Amino acid sequence: MRKYQNPSLQRFNTFGLDESAREVWVLQDEEDVVEFATDEAAVSNLKLILGGGSNLLLTGPIDGLVVNIALRGHQVIEENDDYVIVEVQAGENWHQTVLWTLQEGYGGLENLSLIPGQVGTAPVQNIGAYGVELKDHFVSLDGIELGSGAKKTYTLQDCQFGYRDSIFKHELKGKFIITDVRFKLSKKNHTIRTEYGAIQAELEKRGISSPSIKEVSDAVIAIRQSKLPDPQEIGNSGSFFKNPVVAISEYERIHAEYPEVVAYPAGEGRMKLAAGWLIEEAGWKGFRRGDAGVHERQALVLVNYGEARGQEVYKLALDIIEDIDKRFGVKLTPEVNIL
Repeated sequence: MRKYQNPSLQRFNTFGLDESAREVWVLQDEEDVVEFATDEAAVSNLKLILGGGSNLLLTGPIDGLVVNIALRGHQVIEENDDYVIVEVQAGENWHQTVLWTLQEGYGGLENLSLIPGQVGTAPVQNIGAYGVELKDHFVSLDGIELGSGAKKTYTLQDCQFGYRDSIFKHELKGKFIITDVRFKLSKKNHTIRTEYGAIQAELEKRGISSPSIKEVSDAVIAIRQSKLPDPQEIGNSGSFFKNPVVAISEYERIHAEYPEVVAYPAGEGRMKLAAGWLIEEAGWKGFRRGDAGVHERQALVLVNYGEARGQEVYKLALDIIEDIDKRFGVKLTPEVNIL
């Protein structure tokens, strides 16, 4: 375990916001997690459990303890001719984990390529992209309960996954540290998903009609890189807002006035609107106020051009939410965690 007093959290969040914490503990293995979880004073002082900091907006200094999860490792724990179950430690980089599964020939996570963050935070958000969500291949996860130090396992049903949502955002928020996650992936007869977004068009541009899982991943990476800025080059947290889900009647109302509106069926008489399209249609794409702005190529991404404060980014987000509500009668919800 490594401990830091009064550090800047700039390197711990992909927005690159220079906010501080009173103390940071870096937990490197399960023993570290148990040690922290059973330290009553430390747990009572906990303000934030931090993974890769890729889904986080810090709006000020943190007067308390921040715990960074840094457990590493992955392995196959079950295998037959059709599938494997892999177990991945919570501190592993998500994208590197996807690349590892593809290298091994395991299908399922290819559409989730290049999503920033760590494996342990992925279930919290139920990350998703291009028609696939984490829950589609999730088996279970382990973690340590704060206070008791007890190790517990949560199944697919236990996690209560929803659209960018899970039990870890609600009943278990701040009460549980995920240590490892298990996924069931295909070895053969895997169903390739290319119908969502621009994947099919990207594959056609490459002259690929029967793509492999690696080729789907390459297409997703190319699409994301063309739209989403690299946090190493400009501070951001990827998609800042959730795509709003509305009743079909609401979609039809919007479509009557804006026939070009981008939307997808969301089941049960509902439609998922593309938040990026709404924001761009409202004129926010490329907007900049000081060092806080909306990315010039992807309206769904808020950025820090260098010296923005978290409060400035947050104020910009609130202004966008208010404007979209006035224009379209749709309430945007942040996808990132705001602290």
